[in-house]
Amino acid sequence: MTEYALEVDGLSKTFAGKPAVRNVSFKARKGDITGFLGPNGAGKTTTLRMSLGVITPDQGSVTLFGGAPTAMSMDRVGFLPEERGVYRKMTAEAVIVFFARLKGLSAGEARRRALVYLERFGLKDAATKKIKELSKGMAQKIQIISAIIHEPDFIILDEPFSGLDPVNQAMLEQVIREQAEAGRTVLFSTHVMEHAERLCDRIILMARGQKVFDGRVDEALARVPRQVTLGAAAGSDLASVIADMGEVETLEADPDGAINLHLTLKPGVDAQDVLRACVQAGVPLTRFEPRRPHLHDAFVALVGADAVETVSEEA
Repeated sequence: MTEYALEVDGLSKTFAGKPAVRNVSFKARKGDITGFLGPNGAGKTTTLRMSLGVITPDQGSVTLFGGAPTAMSMDRVGFLPEERGVYRKMTAEAVIVFFARLKGLSAGEARRRALVYLERFGLKDAATKKIKELSKGMAQKIQIISAIIHEPDFIILDEPFSGLDPVNQAMLEQVIREQAEAGRTVLFSTHVMEHAERLCDRIILMARGQKVFDGRVDEALARVPRQVTLGAAAGSDLASVIADMGEVETLEADPDGAINLHLTLKPGVDAQDVLRACVQAGVPLTRFEPRRPHLHDAFVALVGADAVETVSEEA
C-alpha cells in the first residue's frame, strides 16, 4: 500500500499556445493537510483538474491511491471545484442527499448525514430552503458539505475559503482539521497564505505555472531572512555595532531624537546574536523587535514581489 493518496509526475498543459502548467510533480501524503498555494493564474486549478482527470494533461501522469484513477477510486475522493454551482431549485437538504447518493450512500444514511452536517455548519434552519433563496456564503457551505458528505479518504478543495466571512472561514478551518484527525487526506488550494500557515503539514508553492517549493511550512519559513527593528538613545553607536550583522536601514527618529534602525540579518545570524552584541557594547536600547516571518514573506523570497501581486497574507 502506498503512503500517498495522490502522486502527480511531470504534468504539463498548454492552452492556445500559452503554457498554463509546466512539468509539475508532487505527492499528497495520506493523512496530511497539504496546501497548494500561489497567486491567481499560477496554474493551481488546472493542475488539480488534471489530477482528477477533468482535464487531460499534454504530458505527465497521475497515480491515485497507488494506481491509475478509476471510477471506483474516484468514489473515495471529495472535490470542491473553484466554480461554485449547485442546483438552485433544489432545497439545501436535497442537494446534499443527491450528491451523497451519487457516492453510494443509502437514502436514509444520506439524509441522516445531511441533517448532521447542516447543523454543524449552522444551516439547520435552511434545510428546506431552495438554494436560490440562500446567500452566496450559505450556498458555498452547501457545496462544501456535498464534497465531504460521503466521508471520502481524499478531499480536494479548490479555493474553499473564497466567499466566506471570517467567522465561517474559521469554522471551515476547524472542519478541515477534523477531517485530517479522522485520518483523511486533505489537499486545498488558496491564494491566502494565512490559512495554509495555520493548517498545513506541507505546502506546495506555485508561480507562473511551475512549482517553486515543496516541503514543510517551517522549511519554507527558513527561506526568509530574519529581521529586527532596533532603537537606541540619540548619539549611540548602534549602527556601527550591528553593521556587520546584516543590511541596515535607517528609520524615522523618535521625537526625542532616539534613533531607529531596521536590520535584515545575514544567514547564520539570529536576533539573539544582535541583542548580545548590543549588550556587550553597552548600547542603551529603547526598542528591540524581532519580526516573525510568514508564508507570504517566504513566497516573496522564493519567487520575487512581481509574482505575488494577487497573493494575500490574510483573508
